[in-house]
Amino acid sequence: MKLLRYGPPGKEKPGLLDADGRLRDLSAVVPDIGPAQLGDAALARLQRLNVDKLPLVKGTPRLGCPVAGIGKFIAIGLNYADHAAESGLPVPKEPVVFTKAISCIQGPDDDVMLPKGSKKSDWEVELGVVIGRTARHVALKDALAHVAGYCVVNDVSERAFQIERGGTWDKGKGCDTFGPIGPWLVTRDEVPNPQRLGLWLDLNGQRMQTGDTCTMVFGVARLISYVSRFITLEAGDVLTTGTPPGVGMGLRDAQGQPAPRYLKKGDVMTLGIDGLGQQRQRVVAFKA
Repeated sequence: MKLLRYGPPGKEKPGLLDADGRLRDLSAVVPDIGPAQLGDAALARLQRLNVDKLPLVKGTPRLGCPVAGIGKFIAIGLNYADHAAESGLPVPKEPVVFTKAISCIQGPDDDVMLPKGSKKSDWEVELGVVIGRTARHVALKDALAHVAGYCVVNDVSERAFQIERGGTWDKGKGCDTFGPIGPWLVTRDEVPNPQRLGLWLDLNGQRMQTGDTCTMVFGVARLISYVSRFITLEAGDVLTTGTPPGVGMGLRDAQGQPAPRYLKKGDVMTLGIDGLGQQRQRVVAFKA
């Protein structure tokens, strides 16, 4: 299934995408798509619905983040060896874990706002993993059974805040609007192998990132097992798994010299992952 939430910010309704790509309303079935709807039993009940009898949603409403009530937004850094190389950093021996503030979460096509004082805001297409049930000290072989589904994430990052301002990465990762998620949550039964997904990002129509999850340093199962040793993962938590090369910070000119390119007002990011849909964000200036 492809589960989603649609409507104005803060007033989203639950829905799903049918086999013909039409949006169906789930409001009469569930109150929302949140932690209580992400367990195996709850998803199985939704699977048994006669989708053709669900009301069609007219027009093309705004899509919100496909999961309500996200408790934790945990991210993994430098999880593609070639991205570590372009960042001038070694491939990590253990996963690099940081957090994105849940206040940065937004819909997949909402505007991305440059933070006040930003000079180095950057893009990162990533595979997002939505947890379906509590994961604590999970064995590697059991890790994927704790997944409700997968989604597209743009891990927007302000590099100066992240790298040049001291401390941890978090302050460059959690700025308002820096966490577009969606367009939908694709349940794990439709993604039999999360390590065989192509992902890409275009900036103003120019391809910047092309990658495949098969080249992750640490695969999805390993990440869930690893993180669950230190942080209990709960239903509705989102784990975003790192980005392939091609970010603005790592760009080089024809002579191989550093030539970074950062986001500016008016830029448009389009990004997607095989089978998980795509996002589109316009970059806007800071507004208090």
